[in-house]
Amino acid sequence: MAQWLAQRADLDVTLSLAGRTASPVPHAVPIRVGGFGGAQGLADYLSTQRIDALIDATHPYANIISENAAAAARKAAVPFVALRRPPWTAVAGDRWIEVGDTRAAVDAIGPSNRSAFVALGRNELAPFALAPQHRYLIRSVDPVDPPLPLPNVIYITARGPFSEADDRALMQAHEIDVVISKNSGGSAAYGKIAAARALGIDVIMLRRPRAPDAAAVETVAEAVTWLDHALTSATARGV
Repeated sequence: MAQWLAQRADLDVTLSLAGRTASPVPHAVPIRVGGFGGAQGLADYLSTQRIDALIDATHPYANIISENAAAAARKAAVPFVALRRPPWTAVAGDRWIEVGDTRAAVDAIGPSNRSAFVALGRNELAPFALAPQHRYLIRSVDPVDPPLPLPNVIYITARGPFSEADDRALMQAHEIDVVISKNSGGSAAYGKIAAARALGIDVIMLRRPRAPDAAAVETVAEAVTWLDHALTSATARGV
């Protein structure tokens, strides 16, 4: 999204990041980092900065951010759309176990010793300490600090995209027999899902939280089209 909009001389774009990643990837537009103080704080920002349109392009599981964005846009009377990439859907050969949260994912691994590949955010890992009988391979964008109190855990710090071939080799090297993942959608993180299918191993999939009731599109191109329409409509109204 930032790459597309950076090419537009008619737009003044600001990309807002929550600040949870220590080293975010470079972007082609100005960035602000940190929260706004809830929906009201964001609404105040939209008003004081005279923002003409707001696009929520956050992670599908960042539901608090999405709820605040939709509420702030209503409060500030700013045109709003959410860019929500479609979730993955199971295909022939997938062995998915869907659960509601991380604690349920830990329970779904089962009591017997298993080798689990955990691909979740570092702030969501605490429940795995309740099941120390398993061997864990944990991959995250930032280091897990402090480490979990587990007797058998390996940490990998890496940023996607990850290919199916690389993830299959990784799982085979660590003798993985279960994968724990969010249903992020998109292609960047799908390698582990395709690799699990090829290896015939289980995937414990965290269901997405319910999205706010707001206008939404599925692709960057659709978001840009929406933005052009929103700005044209605002100009026509004399905004």
